[in-house]
Amino acid sequence: MSRAALEKFPKVNLLFGKSPIHRLDRLTEYLGGDVEIWAKREDVNSGLAYGGNKTRKLEYLAADALAKGCDTLVSIGGVQSNHTRQVAAVAAHLGLKAVLVQEHWVEWDEVNYEKTGNILLSRVMGAEVRLDPAGFDIGFRASWEKAIQDVIDRGGKPYAIPAGASDHELGGHGFAGWAFEVEDQEKELGFKFDKTIVCSVTGSSQGGMIAGFAHSNRAQDVIGIDASATVQQTWDQIKRIASRTAKLIELGRELEDSEIVLLDRWHDGIYGVASDHTIEAIRLTASLEGMITDPVYEGKSIAALIDLVKEGYFPKGSRVLYCHLGGQPAINGYTTAFAN
Repeated sequence: MSRAALEKFPKVNLLFGKSPIHRLDRLTEYLGGDVEIWAKREDVNSGLAYGGNKTRKLEYLAADALAKGCDTLVSIGGVQSNHTRQVAAVAAHLGLKAVLVQEHWVEWDEVNYEKTGNILLSRVMGAEVRLDPAGFDIGFRASWEKAIQDVIDRGGKPYAIPAGASDHELGGHGFAGWAFEVEDQEKELGFKFDKTIVCSVTGSSQGGMIAGFAHSNRAQDVIGIDASATVQQTWDQIKRIASRTAKLIELGRELEDSEIVLLDRWHDGIYGVASDHTIEAIRLTASLEGMITDPVYEGKSIAALIDLVKEGYFPKGSRVLYCHLGGQPAINGYTTAFAN
C-alpha cells in the first residue's frame, strides 16, 4: 500500500523528473573494479538554484504551505546551509517570501564565509537572511521560533520548516518517493542495487528511504554515513522520521532498529569541517569523475564509500548506489581547505 498511500499526499512539482542514475566508471576502476559504483544525482534534480535533496522534500512541504494560505517560508540552518538556499529558491519560484535563520553551526574561520556560496545565493533570490551566533544543534531552536513570531507580528502567515525540512510530519515523504523511484529505475536497468550510501545529519533523507524501501524489505540496505558528530541524536531522529513516514504511507508494520544503519567513522569529529582524509576523497572523486562533493556532507559520505570498498565491506560483484544529495555551492566557503 505504501506507494499508493504516498501518492495521496499533494505535492508541488519542483524537479525535472526522475533524478538520473549513472555508473561512476573511473572511480569503479580506480577502486579495483570488483564493486560497481553508481550515483543517483540529486545535485542536478531541479532548475531551482542548483537543486539538491531538500528540493525533493520541499515538494510536499510547499504544497502544504500553499494549501494553508501561508505567504512566508521560515527555516533555519548553518551559515552555508544547502537547505536554506533551497527554501529561498522554492519561495522565489512560488511567489512567497522567505525568512532564513543562519546560525553559526560551523567553526570555520575564512574571509567571506558569511558572504559567499549558499548564503550569497539566498540573498540574491531575495530571502531575508538573519545571522545568529548560536552553535550547532539539529533540534528546534529559539532563533527560529522568534523568526516565525516576527512574521506573525508584522501581519504575515508563516510556514515553519525545520532544519533540513526533516523533523516535520511530511519531512520523510520526498525520500520515500525516492526509494520507489529507484525501484522503477532498477526495472529499467535490469538489476537491483545491493546497497545505498547516503549522508545523514538531520535524518529525513535516510529516514524517508528506510520507510520507502521497507515495503520491499530492503531498508537495512540503506547505509547512512553520519556527518553530524552527534551520532545518537541523528540516529534517534532518523528512527523517528522513518517510523512516522512509514505509518503515514501505510507500511502496515513497525520498523525494526536493525533497519536503521548509521556508520560513524567519517564525521571527522565535528559538523561542517573536513579532515585531510575527506578533502582527499573530494579531490579524488572530482579528478576521476568531474563530480563535485562538498566538505560538509557529500565529501564525508564519498570518503566513507571509498574506504568501505577498499576494506572489502561490499562483496565482489556488488552494485552500490551513492546518493549525491547536492551541496556543491558550499565549497566556495572552504577555499583554504583546498589551498595546497
